[in-house]
Amino acid sequence: MIFLKIFIIFTKIGTFNFGGGYAMLSLIHNEVVVKNQWMTNAEFTDIVAISQSTPGPIGINAATYAGYTSVLHAGYPEWAAVLGSVLASLSIIWLPFIIMILISRYLITHKDSKIVKDVFGGLRPAIVGLIAAAAVLLMTKDNFGSMSEDPLTFYISVAIFAVSFVLTHRKIANPILIMLLCGLAGVVVY
Repeated sequence: MIFLKIFIIFTKIGTFNFGGGYAMLSLIHNEVVVKNQWMTNAEFTDIVAISQSTPGPIGINAATYAGYTSVLHAGYPEWAAVLGSVLASLSIIWLPFIIMILISRYLITHKDSKIVKDVFGGLRPAIVGLIAAAAVLLMTKDNFGSMSEDPLTFYISVAIFAVSFVLTHRKIANPILIMLLCGLAGVVVY
């Protein structure tokens, strides 16, 4: 049954994810697009865009939309898809919430401990890797176009990406302004 799978998958993602919502995206993509084929890459890309546009953490928002879309594509009615979105959202947070309550006292009292520092030091590279994996997952034909099918669109997409990256990385422009300008460029170009 799809609801049990959603519960298990999103509980696992929430429990074993470190690094926040962007790090979670590659795990969600692997489960809902690659392994279970509940949606396409294009739909997942849309989910990421919607998750970034709506208030709240991107990982939970992505889980909400993924749960909804997965149940809907499995042939269930819309009311069941709403239950799927609620289940995915709750599944991704319930166990990490309990774990953090249980270990928070230990972390507060032992935050200067060598063991705690070493654990977090080991997690940092994994977090960077998960966030990088999410970025690479979004560098698809659905987002950039295809160099063989439409080279002009591809090169414009790469240029928009490169300019946005440089402006953000060097802190030349406000990220909100960059998003608005990129959205305007998308309307004009596409």
